[in-house]
Amino acid sequence: MRTPAFGVALALAAASLTGPAQAHPPSTEVKVWVTTPDRTELLHQRAPVAFQRGASDRTTITVDPRTTYQTMDGFGASITDSSAAVLYRLSPADRDRTMRSLFDPEQGIGVSFLRQPVGSSDFTAATEHYTYDDVPAGQTDFGLQHFSIAHDQQQVLPLLRRAKQLNPALKVMATPWSPPAWMKTGDSLVGGRLKDDPKVYDAYARYLVKFVQAYTRAGVPVDYLSIQNEPQNRKPSAYPGTDVPVRQEASVITALGPLLQKASPRTQILGYDHNWTTHPGDVASTPPGEDPETDYPYKLLQSPAAKWIAGTAYHCYSGDPSKQTDLHKAFPSKGIWFTECSGSHGPTDTPPQIFRGTLTWHARTLMLGTTRNWAKSVVNWNIALDSTGGPHLGGCDTCTGLVTLQPDGTVTTDAEYYTIGHLSKFVKPGAVRIGSTSYGTTGWNGQLMSAAFRNPDGSTALVVHNENDDPRSFAVALGDKTFNYELPGGSIGTFTWDRVSADVPQPVSLDGATATASANAADAGLAIDADGSTVWQSKAGQAPGQWVQVDLGKAQTFRQVALDRGGNLGDFAHGREVAVSNDGTNWRTVASGTTTSQLDTINVRPTYARYLRITNTGTAGNWWTLADLRLYR
Repeated sequence: MRTPAFGVALALAAASLTGPAQAHPPSTEVKVWVTTPDRTELLHQRAPVAFQRGASDRTTITVDPRTTYQTMDGFGASITDSSAAVLYRLSPADRDRTMRSLFDPEQGIGVSFLRQPVGSSDFTAATEHYTYDDVPAGQTDFGLQHFSIAHDQQQVLPLLRRAKQLNPALKVMATPWSPPAWMKTGDSLVGGRLKDDPKVYDAYARYLVKFVQAYTRAGVPVDYLSIQNEPQNRKPSAYPGTDVPVRQEASVITALGPLLQKASPRTQILGYDHNWTTHPGDVASTPPGEDPETDYPYKLLQSPAAKWIAGTAYHCYSGDPSKQTDLHKAFPSKGIWFTECSGSHGPTDTPPQIFRGTLTWHARTLMLGTTRNWAKSVVNWNIALDSTGGPHLGGCDTCTGLVTLQPDGTVTTDAEYYTIGHLSKFVKPGAVRIGSTSYGTTGWNGQLMSAAFRNPDGSTALVVHNENDDPRSFAVALGDKTFNYELPGGSIGTFTWDRVSADVPQPVSLDGATATASANAADAGLAIDADGSTVWQSKAGQAPGQWVQVDLGKAQTFRQVALDRGGNLGDFAHGREVAVSNDGTNWRTVASGTTTSQLDTINVRPTYARYLRITNTGTAGNWWTLADLRLYR
C-alpha cells in the first residue's frame, strides 16, 4: 500500500485536489470527489453531473437549505510532540510539501482545526514527560517563575505557524494532559488529582492563561481551551493524566474564566473533553464511596461555572454520537465539539484491512455521525506518526495518523487523511449544516448516510457514505431539481455545487406531532422523527385500508406531502390516498394516486388542517415502509 514520497498527497494536490468553485451565477453543475476503501480512488475528482428538473424513482437524499443546524469550526487532528518529531525527520522541502498537502485548501485538504496538547501527552518524542512549569519533587512554584514554552519553540510552534500561513482560517484548541506535578496529589504527572486547595486552582488557572498568552506571542492564538484531557481516565498507562471530578473542573473554570476573558477574549472554554459515555473502566476505577459521575457534562453545565463554558468536547472511545444530541437538547445554547478519535488496528491486521476498516468506521461514526449530532468540529488524534505508530511514551501503540513516515523515508496517506479531507477541503469554517435526509446508522445498517453544509460563499457541500459493500444508486434532490448517482461499496463521495435555481419549499415543523397507525402503531412515531434511519413498517404485505395518521398538535397550512421510504427498496405504497381533518373524525380526501418512487412527493392545494391520514389503496406482497413523512408549505 506504500506509495513514493508524497505520491498520494502531492499527486492529489496536482491532479485531484483543485479548490472548490467560488460563488457564481446560478448553475446546475455538481462536482464530485470519491474515495473507495480499496484505494482505487483517493479523493479522486470524477466527471461532474448536473441537476435536472423532475424527480427520481431511486432512494433520494433530500437537501433542505431552509433547515439549519450548527455552524462549523473545522476539521483536523493534532500536531503532537510526536507528530512534530516525525515531520522534522523530513528534509525541509519534503516537510513543507507534507504540510502543504495537509493544510493548503487548494493544493491539499485544508485541515482547519488543530487540538494541541498543553505539555506532554502519551505522544511525545521526549524521554520524560513534561509540563511548562516543572520543578524538583517537593518544591512548588505558585509564582510560576519557571514557566516556559521553550520545548515547543523547537518544532511544534514553527509547524503551527506554518499551518496558519497555509490556512489562515485554521482554529487552534489547547488541552493539558496534566497540570504540573507540584499541583497534584502524588507529585506525579501520571495519575492523581489536583490538590483540593483554592490556591492550587488559582495557580492552575494562571498557568493556563500564561500558556495562552505565550502561544499568542509566538504567533499561535488559542481559540479554545479545555482544562483537562479525559478527566475520568484515572489510570493512564504510563502517560500524563489527571482524575478531575466535576467539582474540581468547575472550581478551576470559575477561577480561569474571568482571567481568560481579560487576557484573551477570543479564547473560549470547553468542558469535559472525554467520551460520549463514561467508559466502564473509568466507572470501575472510581474511588470507593464516590459518584462515578456518568452524567459529568450535565453536572458541569448545571454548575455556576457554566457561565464561562462555551460548550462540551467529546471523544469516541465509549458510547456513540447520539449522546451529543442528548446534551444539546438539555443545553441548546451550549455548543458541541468533537475533539479526539484515533485510528487504530489489531496486531495482525493487514494494510488493506486497516485502510478499509478505518475509512468506513470513521466515515459513518465521525464524519457523519458526529456532524449529524451537532458537532462543530471533527478532530482525529495525531496528524503524523511513523510506521511503528510512534514515537510515544506510554499509552497507545496501535494508533495511526493522517500521514505515516515509512522506514525508507517515504510519506504515505492513511484513511484518516481522506475522511478528514472529504470534509475539510469542501466544508469551510463558518459553514452551516443544513438539512439532508440520511438512512444509515453509526452502528452500520448498510444504507446511505449524508450530511450537507452551506458555505459562507453560498456554495453547498454534500457528503455521502455508502455503508453497503455493494454499489448503491441514489438521487439527490434540491427542491424541484435532482441528479442521479452511484457510489461504490464502502465509499465516500463529496458533492459540491454553487447556487442552483430551484423551487425549495418551506418545511412545516413536526415538533410536538404524534402518529399512530392501523398496524404496528407503537412504531408510528418513527415516521415523523426527522430521522431516515428509523422506519415504520406495516409488518405485513400491503393491503387496501392500511393507514398512518399524524396529529400535528394544531392546524397548519401545507401544500406538499413527502412520503420517504429511504433505502427500503420497493416498500412504497403502490397506491395511496391523502386525507385531512380538523377534528380527527370528519375527513376529506385531498390527493390520491399511484407511485413507483422511493420518495413520493404529493402536491396538494394549500391545505389547513390538524390531522393527516395516509391510506394504502394498493396490494403488494412486500411491506409498506415509511422512513420519513414530511410536510412543506
